[in-house]
Amino acid sequence: MTKKINEVFQVSPYFVFFLVHSVQVGVGILGFQQSLVAEAGNDSWIVVILAGIGVHIIIWIIYQLLNRAQMDLIDIHKFLFGKWLGNFFSLIWVAYFTSVGITVLFSYFEVIRVWMFPEISVFLMSLLFGLLVLYCVFGGFRTVAGICFLGVVIPAYLILTFFFPVPYADFLSLLPVWNHSIQEMGKASQEMTLSYLGFSTILFYYPFIKEAKSSQKWAQLGALLTMLTYLLIIVISLCYFSEEQLSKQLWATLTLWKIVEMPVVERFEYIGITSWAVIILPNVCLLFWAASRGFKKIFHMNQKHAMMGIIVLVLILSFFFIKREDILTLSKWTTRVGLYSEFVYVPILFLLYLILSKVRRKKNE
Repeated sequence: MTKKINEVFQVSPYFVFFLVHSVQVGVGILGFQQSLVAEAGNDSWIVVILAGIGVHIIIWIIYQLLNRAQMDLIDIHKFLFGKWLGNFFSLIWVAYFTSVGITVLFSYFEVIRVWMFPEISVFLMSLLFGLLVLYCVFGGFRTVAGICFLGVVIPAYLILTFFFPVPYADFLSLLPVWNHSIQEMGKASQEMTLSYLGFSTILFYYPFIKEAKSSQKWAQLGALLTMLTYLLIIVISLCYFSEEQLSKQLWATLTLWKIVEMPVVERFEYIGITSWAVIILPNVCLLFWAASRGFKKIFHMNQKHAMMGIIVLVLILSFFFIKREDILTLSKWTTRVGLYSEFVYVPILFLLYLILSKVRRKKNE
């Protein structure tokens, strides 16, 4: 059983809404349309809904597991597989969260270099952003949860900017509905699922939630907001661009911002990219917090030291992940691992827990 977390370090259940939503909306939302349209065309909006439903189901399974076990993922692994094998599986999850955080950072840096400052040093950006993340995580989980809250509330105004293209949109582009094969929709759903990853951090911060059992509704609402956000953007994109245009747009969301006109702002996409830093920060903070928490429990080390090690790793990798091809390779690897971890491994883990806990209970009777 996980050691009871002091209430001083816990947050209220409704914070799970912000924790789930903030970790799901990262740099991927700036250009997720291209991969979807390549597979599902004008049916991409259906794919967003189908993948979103899948996320809701997995969140339900996660809570069924955690509510029964009353342990975080690391202790569940030890309960099921023993110390050594359990720690090995936990280490895979820690490496996964670390790599996702690094992927988000370097992908965002690439957007900055392509759209704003082509000559800026990736190392310099890594250092400045790394110090900011370090400062936030050193404040503890409550600070990270607060950053996630601000990361949802402050940039919320950006959602209004996606209504600027509506006067130029052709909503008949969404017709006919479901004119792609099941196989094509399945491949597109897999691509979309990758944009939803990260919500499994619940497996690590569950003990830090007051009355954690009651927080599932907030997790589901956070995932619902994520799905509605993606749905709005994909519908606007499909109606504003042609399918051929979307298939060639690396960052379709940023291109949408090009038509936003304001009296004092000529290039709104610069404002959007800058504002996105407020969204990226909680995303990375939560992922790195989960990773450093994992290192702490597995190796019995100070979490601050683990966090510093992660930032040093980011600084070292900043010399290697500069080209887009390298970042794409890292992104594909981490998202594939995430897909199998969150949508395949978690349900299997839940079934294993049900079976083994029942068997052990009978032996003790």
